[in-house]
Amino acid sequence: MTRVQLELTRIKIHRPKASWRLYFLLLTEHPLQPNELVATVIPQQPVLVVPDQKNQVHFEPAGKGTEGLLLLSRELPPAGELNTHLFVMHSRRAGREIGGILLDIGQLLGNEVLGKESELLGLASPWLRLAKAALPRVGQSLTGLPDRHLGFINMYERFGPEFQQENEHSREIRGGHVTVTYRWSVAG
Repeated sequence: MTRVQLELTRIKIHRPKASWRLYFLLLTEHPLQPNELVATVIPQQPVLVVPDQKNQVHFEPAGKGTEGLLLLSRELPPAGELNTHLFVMHSRRAGREIGGILLDIGQLLGNEVLGKESELLGLASPWLRLAKAALPRVGQSLTGLPDRHLGFINMYERFGPEFQQENEHSREIRGGHVTVTYRWSVAG
């Protein structure tokens, strides 16, 4: 049976921010039930993009015969086409974790220490009152912080005669705030 493989080779982010924690949500047709989609999150831990990378990640090492980040490997459906979608996401998990910490600090200090500001300083400090009220609110808003959607890429492919002549085809598509370069290959 013929197998198809999808690899991510490069991504460029078109936003001014320089640090990102990227992950990818891949939706593809279920191999046994074509009316259903299978969702996969890749990789397990987000890809850290630092300022030195200039908002670009190359998943394919230099050289001949190298491969990118494997997104999908499966048998080619009988119709010869595969409907696949990629969502590029920025993880804000660290912000949510900080929110949880602020909530904990607000609960711990709010009841035990911040309520006694007049005893600590000998006067009522407006800064401590503000901190007492603000910590839980800031923490609560951070814990609900959603991940940022950077782009949607439609990777639909019809595996026609061009794949018989050459078994690998690269594509580059811009969607939202990202440009994604990927490669479909056919074996067997």
